[in-house]
Amino acid sequence: MAGSRPQPDALREAQDRFVATWGQMGSAWGISRTMAEVHALLYITGEALCTDDVMDRLQISRGSASMSLRALLDWGVIGRAHKRGDRKEYFVAEQDVWTLFRAIVRERMKREVDPLLASLYEIRDMTGGMRGPADEHNERLDQLLTFFQVVQTFGQRFISPAGEGLQAAADILGKAGEQ
Repeated sequence: MAGSRPQPDALREAQDRFVATWGQMGSAWGISRTMAEVHALLYITGEALCTDDVMDRLQISRGSASMSLRALLDWGVIGRAHKRGDRKEYFVAEQDVWTLFRAIVRERMKREVDPLLASLYEIRDMTGGMRGPADEHNERLDQLLTFFQVVQTFGQRFISPAGEGLQAAADILGKAGEQ
C-alpha cells in the first residue's frame, strides 16, 4: 500500500482474515460484502488509506472502492483525512466501537424500522373504521405496531449522541448473562 509501513506476514494474514470475516457478516446483514470489507480494512489497520490503497489491498475496482467509500461516509462509520503534501483523499474508520455501532443502529433504524412503521400505520388506517373480520386484522397490526414502536424507542435511546442507551443496554445484558 502506498505510504504505509511494511507489516509482518502474520499481522497481514490476521487483518485479511478479519476483512473476510467482516465481509461475510456484512453480507448476512444485507450490506454489500465489498462495503463491509472496505470498512473492515480501514478499521483493523487504523490507518488513513486512499482509494488506491483500498483497491490494491482488496483487489477491487476503482468503481467498487469509490462506491463503498461513499456509502461508508454516508453511514457515518468512516471519515475523510488529509495528509500534508498529498493531494489524494484519505479515509479513516471510526475506531470507537460504541460510536461505530451507534452509527450502524441509527442507519438501520432509518432504512428499515422507520419505513416499516410508516407502512404499518398506513395499512392500519385502511381498516381503522371497519368492524367484524377487520377486528382481528387490526388487532394483529396493533400488536406489530406496539412491538416496533418499542424497538424504535429503544433504538432512539441507543443512538443518542452520548450513547448512554447502548452502553446501558450492554451493561444490563452483560449482567443478565452472568446470572
